[in-house]
Amino acid sequence: MAEPRLLMPQLYDGGSPPALQGGVCDCGHVFFPLQAYGCERCGGHGTRLRPKRLAARGRLVASAVVHLHAGERPAPFVVGAIALDDGPVVRTLLTGTDVSLPPGCRMVGTLVPVTPAQDGTPRVDFRFAPAMGSDLS
Repeated sequence: MAEPRLLMPQLYDGGSPPALQGGVCDCGHVFFPLQAYGCERCGGHGTRLRPKRLAARGRLVASAVVHLHAGERPAPFVVGAIALDDGPVVRTLLTGTDVSLPPGCRMVGTLVPVTPAQDGTPRVDFRFAPAMGSDLS
């Protein structure tokens, strides 16, 4: 069987545990996604911006259910804002359709299987799920 292909590999890595591919400026500002336009805090650019692997752990800020969607993704699905332990707030898909998760709930990144590519290659997507057990700290 073919190895699953990660959707959007420029943003996430398939490591264990999976992580986000962000960046850090010489001024200390941490951002996601990795980009070369310049630091939002100090304006630094070029070699002042470096890649930084961001742990996929944080706290839920807010979430919303999308009931109607014109794209390829079947509704309903949940979008959440996660304040990462490493700094930035990211918007991402959550696993499941439960919006009863309270703000402040611990969340962790996970890889989930999604519809295979047209050529039949299995695919996985990066999403956030409520933390369980040892992930709660």
